[in-house]
Amino acid sequence: MRQYSADLTPPWKKPKPVPEVAAEAGLVVEEPGTGFCGAVIRCEAGTVTLEDRFGKHRVFPLEPRGFLLEGRVVTLVRPTSGGPVRPSRTASGSVAVPGARARVARAGRIYVEGRHDAELVEKVWGDDLRIEGVVVEYLEGVDDLPAIVAEFAPGPDARLGVLVDHLLPGTKEWRIAQSVTSDHALVVGHPYIDIWEAVKPSSLGIGSWPRVPHGQDWKRGVCRALGWPTDNTGAVWQAILARVGSYKDLEPELLGRVEELIDFVTGSGGA
Repeated sequence: MRQYSADLTPPWKKPKPVPEVAAEAGLVVEEPGTGFCGAVIRCEAGTVTLEDRFGKHRVFPLEPRGFLLEGRVVTLVRPTSGGPVRPSRTASGSVAVPGARARVARAGRIYVEGRHDAELVEKVWGDDLRIEGVVVEYLEGVDDLPAIVAEFAPGPDARLGVLVDHLLPGTKEWRIAQSVTSDHALVVGHPYIDIWEAVKPSSLGIGSWPRVPHGQDWKRGVCRALGWPTDNTGAVWQAILARVGSYKDLEPELLGRVEELIDFVTGSGGA
């Protein structure tokens, strides 16, 4: 007798096979039903957990043909190896590129007012900036900005971005910033009195940043209110910086300004 398959589905109605991909930590996929896109952070029996760039987690079942990888349908399967887990994201939340080499420096630059500000930008965005070939320079004060811009002579292939402290409309600093802004030079400011405030209090184990009376030194006033040493604010800042592990430890008002400058200098955020 002839042997027949139990599957009587016509060949033209059978779905085409799709590749099986191990759900290794760091793999970035999209769940097409919801449009949620994120990196794998955990894979357990029957489920996979994804994290998007904003830190939001979603758990999805490991179903056949359940995900998109670079736009192609795939079936995620539980990894079999127990090798080391590589970081799925850089500190800024961008997808990590293991082994990627730094790009040759662009002509464009980002200037950051304040040494502490520059250190924070380097810690969180340093990997991204090296991949993009963007060099960060230290700006001692806004008063120096007109001379720096004049010497730099920004143009279409050499854009200049500047991040300044506590930039408020109508102030002297605001007028200086307006005077140097052009199609190829962008000056933005965060709303904080000092860059310390851009670190989320929860990341430091405090309820909130204390209010310091006008006329007092802000850093020392904060240290006094919180019981921190007041004789070496530089050491206090290093302790604060050590508690910053990623963009999740920073306020969104700073995140948006730095991302805006990176997009501007690299040409991906405007004409």
